[in-house]
This record gives sequence, C-alpha cells and structure tokens, in this order.
Amino acid sequence: MTYNDLPALNAVLNGTSAVLLSFGLYHIKAGRQNSHRNCMLAACVTSLLFLTSYVTYHLHAGRTVFKNPEWFRPIYLVLLLTHTVLAVVILPMVIMTLIAALRGRFEKHKKIARWTWPFWMYVSVTGVVIYLLLYQIFPQH
Repeated sequence: MTYNDLPALNAVLNGTSAVLLSFGLYHIKAGRQNSHRNCMLAACVTSLLFLTSYVTYHLHAGRTVFKNPEWFRPIYLVLLLTHTVLAVVILPMVIMTLIAALRGRFEKHKKIARWTWPFWMYVSVTGVVIYLLLYQIFPQH
C-alpha cells in the first residue's frame, strides 16, 4: 500500500462508519443494547483509523484542491465546508457521548447522541461523497 491508496482507504473507512452507525441505531431502537454498544464502539475504532489515515495522507500529499469542472467547484466547496466544520464539531461530541455511555449515564448519553448521531452520519457519508467527487467523478490529477 502506498500513500496514493489512502484516499480510497479513507472512503472505505468512512463508509464502514456509516454502516456501523446505521446498525447501531437499528439495534438500540430494537432494544439490543449489547449489539448497539458493539456497533458504536466499532464505529469509533473505524473513525479513529480514518482520522489516522487521513492525517498521514495529508502530511505526505499536502493539500487537495478541487479545480475542475469550474461550475461544480462552489457546490463542492459548500459540501467540503459543512463536512469539515461538522467533523471538527463531532469529535468532542463523540467523546462526550461515549464517556456518558461508559459511565452508565444513559439519559445523558441519549441526550447527546440525538445530536451526535446525525452529525457523525453526515460526516461519514459526505466523506465518501467527497472522495468520489475528487478521485472518481472529477479526478483532479
């Protein structure tokens, strides 16, 4: 594996996080707390692996710039901005949600998770979309 393979790996990790988040929500709504916990912990690990891979890639590859097509650039930049802002916002939210659950403070956990889950899902899904736009649909190289 080379540094050039990391964007695809990042998309897979983001997609996996989205799937795990979906299953986690499904399991908690079905009353399966253990399955919910396992899915959410796996989503945390997957997201941590993503973050590590993302930072590694950008330390070596530098900045990625969307140039073409020009008409789509404003749309891409709005998507990237919302993705990036929420990615920064969800990190402490995920930590707080996880800590509340691990301490058995489930009412607090549920209150925070109602906000954390949709933001985390948005970041995971838009991460895949951004990869597809940059490397598959409109390759910038």
